Amino acid sequence: MCGIIGYVGQKNSVPFIIDGLKKLEYRGYDSAGISILQENGTLSTVRAVGKVAELEKAALLSSPKGCTGIGHTRWATHGKPSEENSHPHTDCSGEIVVVHNGIIENYLVLRAKLESLGHRFQSETDTEVIAHLIEENLKHIRTGKQEERLLKAVQKTNKDIAGAFAYGVLWARTPGVLIGVKNQSPLVVGLGQNENFLASDVPAFLQHTNKVLFLEEGEIVILRPGKVTVLDKMGQERKAKSIKISWDRQTAQKGGYAHFMLKEIYDQPQAIEDTLRTARADFGKILGLDTAALRGLQNIHIIACGTAYHAGLVGKYYIEQFAGIPVSVDLASEYKYRTVPHKTKTLAIAISQSGETADTIGAVKKAKELGFRTLAICNVLGSSLTRICDSTFFTHCGPEISVASTKAFTSQMTAMYALAISLGLANGNLSKAAFDKLYRELMRLSKAMSETVKMEYTVRHLTRKIYKAERFIFLGRHANFPIALEGALKLKEVSYRSAEGFAAGEIKHGPISIIDKGTPVFMLMPQGSLFEKMLSACQECRARGAFVVAVTTPGGEEQIKQVVDKVILVPSVSEFLQPILNIVPLQFLAYWIAKRLGCDIDQPRNLAKSVTVE
Repeated sequence: MCGIIGYVGQKNSVPFIIDGLKKLEYRGYDSAGISILQENGTLSTVRAVGKVAELEKAALLSSPKGCTGIGHTRWATHGKPSEENSHPHTDCSGEIVVVHNGIIENYLVLRAKLESLGHRFQSETDTEVIAHLIEENLKHIRTGKQEERLLKAVQKTNKDIAGAFAYGVLWARTPGVLIGVKNQSPLVVGLGQNENFLASDVPAFLQHTNKVLFLEEGEIVILRPGKVTVLDKMGQERKAKSIKISWDRQTAQKGGYAHFMLKEIYDQPQAIEDTLRTARADFGKILGLDTAALRGLQNIHIIACGTAYHAGLVGKYYIEQFAGIPVSVDLASEYKYRTVPHKTKTLAIAISQSGETADTIGAVKKAKELGFRTLAICNVLGSSLTRICDSTFFTHCGPEISVASTKAFTSQMTAMYALAISLGLANGNLSKAAFDKLYRELMRLSKAMSETVKMEYTVRHLTRKIYKAERFIFLGRHANFPIALEGALKLKEVSYRSAEGFAAGEIKHGPISIIDKGTPVFMLMPQGSLFEKMLSACQECRARGAFVVAVTTPGGEEQIKQVVDKVILVPSVSEFLQPILNIVPLQFLAYWIAKRLGCDIDQPRNLAKSVTVE
């Protein structure tokens, strides 16, 4: 959610900080700020409510300049969005500034204690206690060089605070030094030439360096222009190995599209192809299990949030069909707090684009405590989830910038399909011949997706008729039911329109009451065993005056044109791969309705890309 960017080097840090904040806008925020350690030894802090563009204007007026700086985009958790509550936050002396992502759970107790010691608070935030704690702890550390004193004060502060947090610290008395702390919230380091970066995510500094250090939980990193030192949770120096990120600068940009969301819809054929490179591997090795252990799996729990949860629901159909293993799918926020029966030979699969979703990470920790094997399906190398889980299936989508997930979702479903057929082969539920057939179909999916994304104009034209509707309904059956849920979620996320997804068989058990004249109803009805059932749902809805749109495959058009108002044709693939294509017209639908309504498509109100707090 909140975004952190820090710079130490030999150049003016302001352009680096501002540019980094722009690259972190996708995380969602309500205000932003920077603090620059100037050549005269003073800290210059500029903050603004609203977009980074407002901060940039304010920074031009105040003209801070210095080779060390930090910046922050804030997503309000404690205190309303305001300039006073914006980061960076300072101590009483004005010599220490802090930016922070996460929540300090015991901040009220700490604040009361600090106030009793004479500290004066300027904001309502939990973050400000960090700055004052460091100030207070420095008073009691009188020996050593200033940098050593600051490090000890930060270490003491980490012991005092509780919760999930990542933060960066500057002290006016230690020029050229930036300290970062990671504990359950994302924080990475970018290694440059005589300059180094601290950030919540790689895109913040990707155009300057692709060499990245991923920090482990409880670690502290000290950045200087020519050196980076990592200390583990015991305070011992760790020789950290950098990873070269293969994403180029253009990959993280819009590539000529009006919005990241539109670009990322069109990225899906390549994202699926890249994901399938992993699918060609031996899944026993990916899972870290031998053949006997794979055959012995008796239960699978899928854990996820939001769009990833819908991918998990589709995955349930896949695994039960191809591997014959019982599957439960839980919202991570519910799994963490419900009673989960302890059953042996259970695999817990956590799905997350970012790998930093707090609820999902918490649920995985519970699964591990229960003794379950854990697998992450994730897009971000080195993320917290991938380090917690026993093994990871990477989706290799490249950066997904738009808050509304598109290519990550289809890649997650692709990964679930690959996993399901591989488990089926391993446990004998699928013959080698059946597996080979399914595998060949899977390998042709990227080509089918390339054809599917060509339908943008058809959907764009349709939205002219319906974009002003107040309510939208999405219906599907079997593995297309989760696609109906995802179609509704996409529309809600980016257009703020009321939208509901239902299993089509449930429409007559209540939801049909909200359908009236002109209500757009989208039917996911590829030709197959349930096609006739969906025809009945079309007739039921149209009889109530609904504007019925059928998403179907070639061959189904003739049978339905009398009972629907509009047909959208999607290329035909096998029954269980079809949902991966069927979501595409619904992604375009959400995009074009939001665009016609003038919504902020890539950064919808009240939403964040990576929800790193509970």
